[in-house]
Amino acid sequence: MKIKVRVITKASRNSVEQLTDGSFRVRVTTAPVDGKANESVRKLLAEFLKIPPSSLELTAGHRSKDKIFSY
Repeated sequence: MKIKVRVITKASRNSVEQLTDGSFRVRVTTAPVDGKANESVRKLLAEFLKIPPSSLELTAGHRSKDKIFSY
């Protein structure tokens, strides 16, 4: 299954919001340095979906605000 995610980094708080089109908006407090924000998004999204973080894989958008995760 593929999940479309729009990421907002350096936010004031961590949050996950499901949008009406089925995609997600994820806010993380982490800065986009050395993949740390991607890792934070993966963990937060996995927690929201109630699946293990190791089940989610970033398949597209490693350096973009728009990402695609698969599990």
